[in-house]
Amino acid sequence: MDIKEYNLPAITKYPLILYRGAVKTQGPSAAEECLALFARNGWRGGWTNGIYPYHHFHATTHEALGIVRGRARVRFGGKHGPSVEVEAGDAVVIPAGVSHCNEGASDDLVVVGAYPDGHHPDIERKGSDEATEIARQRTRAVPIPGADPICGKDGPLLKSWRR
Repeated sequence: MDIKEYNLPAITKYPLILYRGAVKTQGPSAAEECLALFARNGWRGGWTNGIYPYHHFHATTHEALGIVRGRARVRFGGKHGPSVEVEAGDAVVIPAGVSHCNEGASDDLVVVGAYPDGHHPDIERKGSDEATEIARQRTRAVPIPGADPICGKDGPLLKSWRR
């Protein structure tokens, strides 16, 4: 598994974490297995779908995405943030306040999502670079999760975010 961090300081002090080759992609139960992996590590409220084709972010919680089929180009952090190609097997942890937008995907894209420690997401329909001060305050109040959604309590997410 390869891990990459993207610093998007406009709204959060935490980097976005991209895990390459982190989730299962084969077989009819790949989505369920990804949901189970997230749940074992305290990331619940899971769903299976895609990624919205408009900029949006969650000010009340962080979000984990597992790509179990297909590929997508996703822009993170607003109109001028990095555009990242994600594909089957990848997982992304998006810090609260970091917007994401599907800029193009394969027809077979299947994404699994979940949230840490039982938190429920809100949805702000704008880019991180357009966040209101109220949204920024809510984002800054979101705690570090209790575990990394892929690797558990000793995972790279916690080591990175506690620095």
